[in-house]
Amino acid sequence: MEGISGATCWDEMTKTHSDYNEFQEIFTNEVITACEAAKAAGASEVWVRDGHYTGRNILLKDLPDYVTIIRDWSGHPLEVLQELDDSFDAICLIGWHCRAGSENHPLAHTITLKIDEITINDQPASELLMELYAAEFIGVPVAFVSGNRETCEEAVKLNKNIITRDISYGLGSSTVSLSPAQAQQAIRKGVIDSLSRQDLQQCRVTLPQKFDVKIRYADPYHAYRFSWYPGAEHIGDRTIQFKTDDYFEVLRFQKFVT
Repeated sequence: MEGISGATCWDEMTKTHSDYNEFQEIFTNEVITACEAAKAAGASEVWVRDGHYTGRNILLKDLPDYVTIIRDWSGHPLEVLQELDDSFDAICLIGWHCRAGSENHPLAHTITLKIDEITINDQPASELLMELYAAEFIGVPVAFVSGNRETCEEAVKLNKNIITRDISYGLGSSTVSLSPAQAQQAIRKGVIDSLSRQDLQQCRVTLPQKFDVKIRYADPYHAYRFSWYPGAEHIGDRTIQFKTDDYFEVLRFQKFVT
């Protein structure tokens, strides 16, 4: 939701704040636009996963009647991609944001604000990267991404065939954004173009053979506490490390230490 049109302040992303309702509606409209575009491109089924914060943000009364929606959090390590299996043809990601430590959006973060940085194989890892790897683990391509400009650029670097629409970018605590109407137009065209291709498999990314995951926390308490996860090691500077050759173990690890 942090990558939708106009999103600038944490108050706008928080259900208990008065600013939230306006952005809940903007988020819902961007999601509906993507659903309608998927249907126009020939999708026989459209599933929506509400992946922001509580997992209970999208206005249900406005959703098309052909949509199946997943809300809240089951506890499964796939989290945002809960219920995904290889029967799905493609994934479209709406409203995505850049990683913790980035200066390219005031709402930049990775999973939670208590994390300063996550790296995988010594490369800074965003939520987008982790979800693209998770999708590849299941065997489903991510065909479309909308959201913050840096996020869209990252998607294209991972695979130039992923179609993106950058909605906004940040300067200090400000954002420069498309209007909601412009954003919906961009999403509609982007989703139709991405899903109308004959070979969606060209959008798949390469999953590394091995994973060296490091998480640096804002508070040393969390580094010490989560270092007790099986296989994790506290390597100092508020950082823990976890190594595996199985990406599902990465997903399980981050589920319990974030």
